Amino acid sequence: MTTTKLGGWKATIAVSMSNYIEAGSIIALATSLGLWQEYFGFTNLAVGLVAALSANAFGAALGAMIGGPLGDRYGRKFIYTYDLILYMIGTAFVIFAVAPWMLVLGVILTGIAVGAGVPVAWTYIAEEAPSEDRAKHVGTAQFAWSLAPALVFLFATFVVPLGLLGSRIVFAHLFVVAFITWWVRRGLSESHTWKKSDEERRASEATGIKRRNYRELLTSSINLKALLFLIGVYALWNLVAGQMGIFMPRVYETAGVESATQQNLLQVLLWSCTVLATWFGFMRYGDRVDRRLLYGIGALLGIVAWLLLVFAHVTMPVLILFAVLWGVSAGIGAQAFYALWAAEMFATRYRASAQGVLFFVARIVVGLLSYWFPTLLAEHGVPFVGMIMIGALVAALLIGVLGAPDTRGKSLEQIEEERYGRTLPRPDRTAV
Repeated sequence: MTTTKLGGWKATIAVSMSNYIEAGSIIALATSLGLWQEYFGFTNLAVGLVAALSANAFGAALGAMIGGPLGDRYGRKFIYTYDLILYMIGTAFVIFAVAPWMLVLGVILTGIAVGAGVPVAWTYIAEEAPSEDRAKHVGTAQFAWSLAPALVFLFATFVVPLGLLGSRIVFAHLFVVAFITWWVRRGLSESHTWKKSDEERRASEATGIKRRNYRELLTSSINLKALLFLIGVYALWNLVAGQMGIFMPRVYETAGVESATQQNLLQVLLWSCTVLATWFGFMRYGDRVDRRLLYGIGALLGIVAWLLLVFAHVTMPVLILFAVLWGVSAGIGAQAFYALWAAEMFATRYRASAQGVLFFVARIVVGLLSYWFPTLLAEHGVPFVGMIMIGALVAALLIGVLGAPDTRGKSLEQIEEERYGRTLPRPDRTAV
């Protein structure tokens, strides 16, 4: 049975659905954690553990370390053949969970699938995008990542009266989206940039030269500097965003908003602002204006949002302003730029592996805090956790503004030559 080949914007949209599924998984769990806690009698630490094992943290971290190297070795399309099958299996366990182990296993499997797919998605989109529109194409993934929470929170609001059954229905919708995406992706072509790099790899190995991508990635000073820069940009920002993605309803509750419907609607507002900021901000201006300036504006808005939450007298108007500020910040901020810079700053032969390492570190950091976050929030309140958030955001702002690379409008080949010179780090010579 033949399938229609996808290219251009159709391919970008199909691959971007990894981000919809990832964010949707996190929000589906976020809106149901309290219900699962009541259903299984979990403690706050047990809730933190489930969150830490999910697509928001450790599960995705493990998947990234698996998917990145496989994507570099066997191709970007190889990951898309299998990742969503694993995702659907994991989601099915959650949908039908009647025991804690079923929920935990489902959460872990979906996390691994997400971690394997998302970094390779960012890689594929950047490699296939025109140089002059790379931010616009990469921004499509950010758009999908933002759209999922807006829709899932809205969906969760409508099914609140159904209790845990409603949450199972939300996960079921993700299963359906994953199946449709997997079916459509069968028509994806392999990345042309990767195919060229793979031909060079095969030629090198035929002469007795074996590439050791991880060794080269982690021993080259050029790569190490890029890894540290991107960890500073993304891992610190994601430390905040990761807690917000899965625990923000609890933050609202601690701040005095007890209605689940109001909590969800605040999140719908927040993520709708992210969708609009991604479309009208990052996708429209990421290829046109100074990226250092655009990144700085987004990072600053995020800091202002959390300053309001920590130091202002929290009322509904303040929470609405917080949601708008953070929503706009996320649309033109760290994750969109991280996805762009992580593709631009590494050579093709270990581009997906680098993203796997970065995604792994970022999700481990989120997971470590996620385990303790519900307890810290319950025992110390919003101001205490808010100061942790503000500290991480300030650090991410400074690192991103000071270290932003000058890559706008350049081809990946040109960027690679400027960063590495005409000769990449020498691979190992090994008898074949």
